[in-house]
Amino acid sequence: MATAPIPSATVVLLRGGDAALETLLLQRAPRGDQAGAWVFPGGRVEPEDVVAGAPGSVASARRAAVRETTEEAALELSGAKLLPLSRWITPEIMPKRFDTWFFLGDHDPEQEVRPDGRELVAHRWVSPGKALQANAARELELAPPQFVTLNWLAEFDSASSALQTLPQRAFITFRPKVFRTKEGAVMLYSGDAGYERGDPKARGARHRALRGPHGAYCYQRSD
Repeated sequence: MATAPIPSATVVLLRGGDAALETLLLQRAPRGDQAGAWVFPGGRVEPEDVVAGAPGSVASARRAAVRETTEEAALELSGAKLLPLSRWITPEIMPKRFDTWFFLGDHDPEQEVRPDGRELVAHRWVSPGKALQANAARELELAPPQFVTLNWLAEFDSASSALQTLPQRAFITFRPKVFRTKEGAVMLYSGDAGYERGDPKARGARHRALRGPHGAYCYQRSD
């Protein structure tokens, strides 16, 4: 039986205003001889975050997002200003699952990022395009939710345009369906022609992420 997903929250912080967009990534502590992955600030919903007895609600996730960002990066956020961006639910085939609300936020330039030094050991402000290039070169490890989100952000020239446009788009709850092919792993998302049928070879609209044998991702989305 599938394990129940753990309610969680993540904040995609942007800076730059009308100038070039940059987003905040934090590096997790290394495990063994492997460098830690780069993530957006966030974590699980704790009992003190729960609103109206619903740990999986957007309200509970918003509280968790604010608390986790303070704990991990020493940044104080206003929960009321966090905009829901997407929701990611780990596939049932995974032994540990999360139900994560992604929020979009605007960074206060007067606040300095300070990783906690335990779970998070480094940070960088980076343009989405450069982050994706670094991932392709295997210099910066990303999980699919971060990779897809960075692809969304890469459409925009400025933080202000991303903050204005992205929350107006149709909200997507991602429940990936994962398949193994000769080319590598394929993760189908809602809107892909093969999603409902569970057929990565189906012709038609595309909404998927591909991971090749060398670990590089490719995001495809078309009508």
